[in-house]
Amino acid sequence: MRIRTLVAAALLSTGLFACADQAVPPAHAAVSADAKNLQAHLEFLASDALEGRDTGSRGHEIAAQYIAAKFKALGLQPAGDDGTYYQRIKFRRSSLKEGSASFVVDTGSEQVELEFGKEFLTGPSAYAEQSEVTAPVVFVGYGLVSEEFGLNDYANVDVDGKVVMMLSGRPAELPSEEGAHLNSSKTRFAAERGAVGVITLHTPAREEVRPFKVSAMYQRAPSVTWLSPEGEPNVAYKNIVGGAYIDYQAAEPLFANAAISLDEIFAQLEKEEQPKPFELGVSVTMTRASEHEEISSPNVAAILPGSDPELKNEYVLYTAHSDHIGMTQDLSQDDHINNGAMDNASGVSVLLETARMFVEAEEPPKRSIIFLSVTAEERGLLGADYFAHFPTVPLQQIVANVNLDMPVLLYDFADVIAFGSTHSTLGESVAEAAGQYGIELSEDPMPEQAIFTRSDHYPFVKKGVPAVFLMTGFTAKGEDENGGEIWGQFFAEHYHRPSDQPSLPINYEAGVVFTNINYEIGKTIANDAERPRWLADSFFADLD
Repeated sequence: MRIRTLVAAALLSTGLFACADQAVPPAHAAVSADAKNLQAHLEFLASDALEGRDTGSRGHEIAAQYIAAKFKALGLQPAGDDGTYYQRIKFRRSSLKEGSASFVVDTGSEQVELEFGKEFLTGPSAYAEQSEVTAPVVFVGYGLVSEEFGLNDYANVDVDGKVVMMLSGRPAELPSEEGAHLNSSKTRFAAERGAVGVITLHTPAREEVRPFKVSAMYQRAPSVTWLSPEGEPNVAYKNIVGGAYIDYQAAEPLFANAAISLDEIFAQLEKEEQPKPFELGVSVTMTRASEHEEISSPNVAAILPGSDPELKNEYVLYTAHSDHIGMTQDLSQDDHINNGAMDNASGVSVLLETARMFVEAEEPPKRSIIFLSVTAEERGLLGADYFAHFPTVPLQQIVANVNLDMPVLLYDFADVIAFGSTHSTLGESVAEAAGQYGIELSEDPMPEQAIFTRSDHYPFVKKGVPAVFLMTGFTAKGEDENGGEIWGQFFAEHYHRPSDQPSLPINYEAGVVFTNINYEIGKTIANDAERPRWLADSFFADLD
């Protein structure tokens, strides 16, 4: 899972919920998850032998083979390419060539060169080995456009053939999930208006949340993008030639000729005012050199055909990412393997056990079920995004996505959270399924994190597929357990660290309840006469 700042929210949320009664399986349940199966899957996928399951690694290939073998043993039909369980994806791993990045501001009277790593940051290009652009700069506020929220930061300015400079983040008044989606669309907004470069301004407010020097620590990490079947990198906006992230303390030269000073811009932000776009009256030259390497990693997909003559041509899609972050580079640690037990061997284990339950159920589902383990989630939701672009079944026939990413199975939970449940009729399906086990469906306890836009369901949401992301809630049943506190402690001490391993005190019986709920959600969707639909007032009902 790609989360960075959840710990504080989790710790603050402890004690917000009352404990629920002990969950009792519904009397009619003919099939149930098995704790030993969950444990066996998790302990293999999170074993040292798989070396952290990094995208393109031998360890992840073994994980993919394991998942495919389990699908085959269950008798599920292959749903990959060429009659196999695998959807093989080629990726381009791009690295910035040492010493190649430069950023020069031309004010007309002088040229000011900023220092890479201390005053500006940039990443490699996934498209070109050599990149250089020189163009005038236009300030565009936050760089957002939304008719629904009355935003147009490009009003009355022409950015065609120019570099846009935008503030990091988004206006505080925007709802978290909608704001996160708009924030992720900034490059698109610029590219569609003809910009040739994007400069993002690190602000004093952002410095308080994530200091510039922290971002600089991760600067040399390579970036990864998928390649189309024709070998083209997934670079939708090739006219964006240059990009940079500027520390606010180094940005004064960019405002040397501006009608409004940088300090005035920051003063407007403190008052929560929306800065207006204007020409900065300077130009910049950005250069960089990139090195490219091709790697390969598979999604693994299988189908359980539906039983209804008509509905079997529609699909309920379960997803869970099989990759993790591989080996740590911190030589001070004795353990170098990021095993990824909770992230996301737990989710894949639930996926596999859910598949077994569907296969062994007394009555098959009316709609078909797709079970998809995706790769490269940790690299930017890439495996899911590739499948959303190149699905092995017609995308319009996928009626819903139920995503499993890092269920924290460390306590006897009394509630679940389903990110996205307030945007579609899937919320009703989740509440009904959880209620059968005496489990409550709680509201998002940390809406500021906008988690609905941060896992493998999101690429499908952008393609119009209703989705929910199921997670254990912050309420624990036992008097001596505080779910939110345990959840927060996991992020503080184990998330993306070697200690996220099977030796954690994993509650596999809680995993049984979670899996049973997950199964019931899919079963409800698969057998309902009507396919799930977006709620009329949801922002995500009609994305561009």
